[in-house]
Amino acid sequence: MTHTDITTPRDTTAAEVDAIVRGAARAASAWKAAPLAHRAEALEAVADALDAAADRLVPVAQRETHLAEARLRGELRRTTFQLRLFADVVRDGSWLDVRIDHADPDWPMGAPRPDLRRQLEPLGAVLVFAASNFPFAFSVAGGDSASALAAGSAVVVKAHGAHPELSAATTEVVAAALAEAGAPADLFQTVYGTEAGVRALRADEIRAAAFTGSIAGGRALFDIANAREVPIPFFGELGSVNPAFVTRSAANRDVDGIVSGFVASVTGSAGQLCTKPGLLFVPEGSAVLDALAAAGLPEGGPLLNEGIAAGFAASFDRVRGHGGVSALAEGSAGAGPAPALLRTSIDAVLADVHALTAEMFGPAALVVTYADEAQLLEVAARLEGQLTATIVGNDDDEIAPALLAALADRAGRVLWNQWPTGVSVTHAQQHGGPYPATTASATTSVGTAAIERFARPVAYQNVPDALLPATLQEANPLGIPRRVNGERPA
Repeated sequence: MTHTDITTPRDTTAAEVDAIVRGAARAASAWKAAPLAHRAEALEAVADALDAAADRLVPVAQRETHLAEARLRGELRRTTFQLRLFADVVRDGSWLDVRIDHADPDWPMGAPRPDLRRQLEPLGAVLVFAASNFPFAFSVAGGDSASALAAGSAVVVKAHGAHPELSAATTEVVAAALAEAGAPADLFQTVYGTEAGVRALRADEIRAAAFTGSIAGGRALFDIANAREVPIPFFGELGSVNPAFVTRSAANRDVDGIVSGFVASVTGSAGQLCTKPGLLFVPEGSAVLDALAAAGLPEGGPLLNEGIAAGFAASFDRVRGHGGVSALAEGSAGAGPAPALLRTSIDAVLADVHALTAEMFGPAALVVTYADEAQLLEVAARLEGQLTATIVGNDDDEIAPALLAALADRAGRVLWNQWPTGVSVTHAQQHGGPYPATTASATTSVGTAAIERFARPVAYQNVPDALLPATLQEANPLGIPRRVNGERPA
């Protein structure tokens, strides 16, 4: 696929959206009935096809996003890895959370217990709003699409306007791989344009939606999802400043390590990561502050698109123009905005928490000095919901237990002596948090638990064994891990 092979997709018409969501609903019914092994094989087929198409897809992604080839190839590997990981999860079946309670005439609640069998089942057709900053891993074939397909749901993707040609090319690869694997027609489709995305979100056939993007955009879509005649779950990842707290003892332990790790985390991918640490709290008079002021910040690189560039400039100017904020360090502009570190005091933050803890989505962060570690607890208690929060400390820091507990109340992932960028795709990952980090803090968009967003529990009472799904039948023909009468067999 060369540049001349690709045309920019036009916006999807209203009639086309209606036909697409109807097709997705039909496909969802068939996909729900597909054996788990077939579902897993289809996910692996998509992963293989994307790997094989890397040399065609990556150049398109480079042209549309300005991201480096190495970054994009690494992101594509992450994308296919998570597809294969979900295939393993589907085969294992433990994600179904099967619970079987046999009938018990002597159940001690005072009345006989009926035979009850419960498991998670697919929601149906779901809508995925692709993100701009990860054109593979959080876009058309990203984690939301992978987890929805794994759960047995059909997927309609609303392509991001920042990389439409890549979206079309990726859709072609995924749809062809699914078809070759024997998946139902219309299981995976893409729509283009803002109006098409909103129309799909309002469609009766859509049973849930997932989104990664700005607070303003995500909140608008969340409100639409909840204003429907039949509201649907909306799993939105919106915004996070990801505060990091350096204790007094840690500030004297590894100055160079703190500075280099923080700067790399702030400026990597031009600061366009949802887990970028945008706030750093350090003790007054510490060597960390001087080292940050002297740090050589990298040259600015191009941002993903004009919208992100404009948003970053506006948010940076608001924070930079706030009373009590001054410049600490600045790089050179290069092909994009100059990376910068700003400075203020914790008293200023506490006096105007909302303004000084706002996200700057780009290569900038605010360094905050404090006099008393007790102030860290005060500011932690007033933070909005976060994807991550970081403590750089020593195990015997007196403040550590209370600060850890305070941050766990505000963030979905709390880190100790590590930086939050680089979100591992694994079983125990949690990528979510209280609003406005996400609209559904009990869920994750990264890691194998993401599959649970696109399924709901169904209990079957007193249903004949032959009529039950195979996963619930007494003989357990698929060997699914199950909890029986409250116990898991060894």
